[in-house]
Amino acid sequence: MNVMSAAAGAAQIGGVMFGAPLVIGLMRQVRARSEGRCGAGVLQPWRDLRKQLRKQHVVPEGTTSVFAIAPTVLAATTLLTAAIAPLVATGSPLDPVGDLFVVVGLLFLGTVALTLAGIDTGTSFGGMGASREIAIAALVEPTILLAVFALSIPARSANLGAIVAFSVDNPAEVVSIAGILAFVALVIVVVAETGRLPVDNPATHLELTMVHEAMVLEYTGPRLAVIEWASGMRLTVLLALLANLFVPWGIAGERPSLIGIGVGIAVIGIKVAVAAVALAGAEVFIAKLRLFRVPELLAGSFLLALLAVTSANFFTAQV
Repeated sequence: MNVMSAAAGAAQIGGVMFGAPLVIGLMRQVRARSEGRCGAGVLQPWRDLRKQLRKQHVVPEGTTSVFAIAPTVLAATTLLTAAIAPLVATGSPLDPVGDLFVVVGLLFLGTVALTLAGIDTGTSFGGMGASREIAIAALVEPTILLAVFALSIPARSANLGAIVAFSVDNPAEVVSIAGILAFVALVIVVVAETGRLPVDNPATHLELTMVHEAMVLEYTGPRLAVIEWASGMRLTVLLALLANLFVPWGIAGERPSLIGIGVGIAVIGIKVAVAAVALAGAEVFIAKLRLFRVPELLAGSFLLALLAVTSANFFTAQV
């Protein structure tokens, strides 16, 4: 590891930390404009975080340390994922351990921490949201593994940086049958993992439709701010990783220069903004699925990922 690799890793973490509220604000603004409203502005999530950080902790009676540390675990796993994933450069300090199993494991660890916190409150809303969240995660995580595994077969490596570098050198793989199937599967699971429509509605507080919101209803003040910040960072990391896996151009290499890091930051910012606008624009025309229809959607994404693995194995064997 050299100084530039460390700078690239720091740029990834800093960009995710400070850019996540802007991504959420951009998506809310796009939805507001599409629905004929003015919107609160792109900077409104930062104002909300500042307001929450100034408030007092309110801890429900009967909760344990699980409730207290869950926001920290969620934020820490998300930031570690941002440090591992190839967002600005393929040669970040933690790139040697940046394989798909580590990333999926970190994402699942954050999900489990939040679900345990929902159960720890002892409320019906917390338990309901936790059970729904873990049921969705049980279908989402295997699909992520299969979809990225399909991309790793032609690259002959499970390391995410190696997969991105292979896509840069072999652009035809991005538009192959396996690549297209994996892309569709990953789009669906990213939507489910981040609690977006049609799987979950991040703006609802209705009992029959809540998933993520039901688990965090008992949180207030700084802990709620950490959870909302971590949720935005998770969305930002997944959008950035999705963009780099399938549109990898502009990312710095294993030995990045200062100019390369600057270009990488600018390019990934544009990619994430475009992806966020597209996702928010699509949500305007999508209704939330009934809870019992969500497994059908996720099972379809799992089948697409399985077909992507089969296709990648077949064409790689032919070569």
